[in-house]
Amino acid sequence: MFLLLALLPYSALEVPVLLDGPLNAPGSLQLLALCLVFAGLALGYDLMFGRTGLLSFGHALYIAGGAYGTRLAMTEWGLTLVPAALLTLLLGTLAAVVLGAISLRTLALGGIGFAMVTLAFAQAGSLLVGRNPGGLTGGEEGLPLHAAGVPEAFVGVANTVHVYWLALGYLTLVAAVVWGVTARPVGRVWQAIRDNEQRVAVLGRDPFRYKLGAFVLASALAVLGGAVHLLVTAGATPHSSTPTFTLTLLVMVVLGGSGTRWGPVVGGALFTFLDQRLAAFADVAEPLLVLGTLFVLAVYAAPGGLVSLRARRRGRTA
Repeated sequence: MFLLLALLPYSALEVPVLLDGPLNAPGSLQLLALCLVFAGLALGYDLMFGRTGLLSFGHALYIAGGAYGTRLAMTEWGLTLVPAALLTLLLGTLAAVVLGAISLRTLALGGIGFAMVTLAFAQAGSLLVGRNPGGLTGGEEGLPLHAAGVPEAFVGVANTVHVYWLALGYLTLVAAVVWGVTARPVGRVWQAIRDNEQRVAVLGRDPFRYKLGAFVLASALAVLGGAVHLLVTAGATPHSSTPTFTLTLLVMVVLGGSGTRWGPVVGGALFTFLDQRLAAFADVAEPLLVLGTLFVLAVYAAPGGLVSLRARRRGRTA
């Protein structure tokens, strides 16, 4: 699958209605790159929600942190893209350790306590971005990409293919990390925590440590995804810091199938594609209304996510 996606830029295949041009056209590659980024972001979010059972409303805080942090590290500290992204990843991971520990302590109040505390942190971050302290965040306008700190291979329409491959590389990295970790014993402990946390504690495992590990790993992947999102969209936008952005990821995961191997990937890519393409038909129908209707129909047709349709078909055949 990933090899096929890597070869797409070499294809001039026309896909009427779905794309405005051939697959290797800059506009098509830009849209596909955005789909790949959100597929990776949804897969990382599902590490908490689907694999461990942690419902966080603050995941956007780390995505926005990756985008704004990378951009500011380039402009304020004069770093190039890679050192700026790595520094932001380090600082974002440390922040996730602290905020994750604080948020997880509220689980004594139940899952809703964790959700509300993460929402509060995300809302605080969103307000900070909107107020534009010292002119650092750009307020409602956001921040454009600082091209001087970015390698020439990722700047300009002619280099869209390289941005596409970078987005694919991010998705590949997230898939390797998530699928690799969940296949190990720690992944089985996460699943056990999701199913019955008290039983895990009785068996001598510390649920807090494992949940904090899942939270920090998912947040680190989100920070890295924010840096990639900065390149794909050529800027950092305040929308990426809002709780609504996290809710969008939640919808993607549920649409594809939470806790499954391919569900978040399918849901993230499909939702992003429809969201972008339906905007082109705004004069015919309201995009959000159409998207919402399609989501409701998908949930009714496949309560376990779109990937469950294949399993149900296999069951019927058997």
